[in-house]
Amino acid sequence: MSADMLTLRRFGDDQIVTLAKLVVETAFQPIVETASGAVFGYESLMRGHERLGFSSPLHLLDRAHEAGQLLALEHMVTSRALAAFATLPDFASRTLFVNLDSRLITQAGDIVERLSSHLKRAGIPASSICFEISERFDHSDVPDFGVLMARLRQEGFKLAVDDFGAGHSGMKVLCDHPIDYLKIDRHFISGLEADARKRHLVKNMVNVSHVLGIRVIAEGVETEAEFVACRDAGCDLVQGWYISRPQTDMSALQPVYTPIARAAAGRRNSPSLDSILIRRQIEHLPAVHEADSLESVFELFRKDPKRTFFPVLNANDEPRGILHEYHVRELSYHPFGRDLLKNRLYQKSLSHFAKMAPVADLETPAEQLLNIFADMGGSECVILTENMRYAGILSASSLLKIISEKQLKAAEDQNPLTGLLGNRSIHEYLQDRALDGDQLRCFCYFDFDNFKPFNDHYGFQMGDRAILLFASLLRRHFIGDDVFIGHLGGDDFFAGISGRDVAAVEQLLQRLLGDFTREARQLYAPEDLQAEGIRGHDRDGNARNFPLMRCSAVVLVVGEGDLVADPQQISARIATLKSQAKLSANGVVLCSVEMREAA
Repeated sequence: MSADMLTLRRFGDDQIVTLAKLVVETAFQPIVETASGAVFGYESLMRGHERLGFSSPLHLLDRAHEAGQLLALEHMVTSRALAAFATLPDFASRTLFVNLDSRLITQAGDIVERLSSHLKRAGIPASSICFEISERFDHSDVPDFGVLMARLRQEGFKLAVDDFGAGHSGMKVLCDHPIDYLKIDRHFISGLEADARKRHLVKNMVNVSHVLGIRVIAEGVETEAEFVACRDAGCDLVQGWYISRPQTDMSALQPVYTPIARAAAGRRNSPSLDSILIRRQIEHLPAVHEADSLESVFELFRKDPKRTFFPVLNANDEPRGILHEYHVRELSYHPFGRDLLKNRLYQKSLSHFAKMAPVADLETPAEQLLNIFADMGGSECVILTENMRYAGILSASSLLKIISEKQLKAAEDQNPLTGLLGNRSIHEYLQDRALDGDQLRCFCYFDFDNFKPFNDHYGFQMGDRAILLFASLLRRHFIGDDVFIGHLGGDDFFAGISGRDVAAVEQLLQRLLGDFTREARQLYAPEDLQAEGIRGHDRDGNARNFPLMRCSAVVLVVGEGDLVADPQQISARIATLKSQAKLSANGVVLCSVEMREAA
């Protein structure tokens, strides 16, 4: 017989809640913002269950359900969590994530009533509470489930799907109900940095969620590598032992967790072009809050007749969707609409009328924002956030302006001689790919050998012909969506390749360099070809013989799962290898390194 059964046989089923009050404690586990390390909220967890002989909180809940004590136990646990939350000095700006047992759906009215009274006594707004709906139970066929979800949201509470991907009906819940957060199950996070299949799945979960206006929490993050992989996949929030174990001592909780903050500070040294353009186009549209009256919303529409919608925020300034003029038009135009608004029995809040809209962070790449907007057909805007709070909106026209300006900037950055992208675009490419550990990446730097004496001897027009020849060969050999080519200036070029194995890259480089060596011979006079070189002056002004021109290459290989925080590290490493490449027989130096400084 199990320890659970032995303990309860000794005390009796009707004593579960009484005993739990004596030994069960409330623990908070921080949920932090991926971009900053700042605490966003806490998940409330039970501790002390083992003193009753249960191996996990789930076993205690299961036994309470069998004994008809589940509702009483949930009330006890939740009331204690709210009381502890109210003691935190910064609770007004935090969110408490509370697990809601799906087996209590039929008693939804009692749950909401009791919880609302707890919140009023503690002075906690409903928007500070997020109910986690676990996939552990299949509630898709429970008729009261949709009623409960709608009521919780209309009361101002937030909703999360817990254990996503490891249960019964998570996708159905996302499709049918307005969810605020999606918590990706630990199964997908464990070893994420080393599993391309998992990374692909997690990235797609994040993309789908953001299109639906849902923020993503990675559960069970236990290592630095897992955190970095979650961050690079686009997860908004993280939770797990890498940040903090659950704490029963509330004084041990911190406002910011150093490992995450340090990683965020070192990730990008300068704003990207996309970020600059987005910040120029963002519209700081006034928002309404869920607690505002409909009468105040009508006043906003009257003041700005051309405005057809406003963003809706909760008490913590997090986006909840948009309120379109046609959502409330019937009340506005109905002859008794105003009278209904003044009637206390008519208590519909703005939550009844708000419609979900796509949400994205200010640092999201412009093309990804456009895809999010396009995938959410019929949406008026993308709501932008900074540190999870409302920052403004981007309309379709603003997004098109950003993409157009980005293309113009890229055109301005093109080298006037070769037409290849220049230094700014190369830097942007390195910033993005250095932090994308999904694939092996090869960063290639090309430099002509003996170009200066050739240019001095034959003149700059022939020098330009040599440069154009190499640019043409780059375009001929580097084909595909997995490659990038650029012109740093003069006889210096750059290429990046993602996803190909090193042997294939080496073969590509040998063909490229071989073709250049052979075709560059046609630029020389017959007598210089016969002599296999020309007479010229070196950089110190000394006369000597120089061999025919060739191109050397340095290739820095960054492995799958490896990340580089600062692209300057790549440039510096390449610079140290240039002389080795020029001295090598085939003109190629390939260096495979691990660089995990990103975190």
